[in-house]
Amino acid sequence: MDNIANAETPTYRVKSVTFEEHINALLKAASEDEKPRKAMREVLEETDWIADDDGEIVRMDDNGVNTTEQMLEAVRTAYQMQYVMKSISSDFSTLRSAIVSR
Repeated sequence: MDNIANAETPTYRVKSVTFEEHINALLKAASEDEKPRKAMREVLEETDWIADDDGEIVRMDDNGVNTTEQMLEAVRTAYQMQYVMKSISSDFSTLRSAIVSR
């Protein structure tokens, strides 16, 4: 949403949250440390999860925001969150049923 809010800001660079690939790579590297638990804790506490995108700049004011692309990404994220919430709710319903029937 930050990208969409800054769609008209000159020289604004698109930002993206890098989680899955980034965390996997950092945790894999930390697991090879001589103190892996400490290294993994440091990774989780000190990592900056927001990265500037080096995408193509197509506007003359050097703003790299493609609002259509950003809106589609926001909708995709909303659907993913909705799916995860339904899945978690279903799991809790199953657990509740198992506990009550016991």
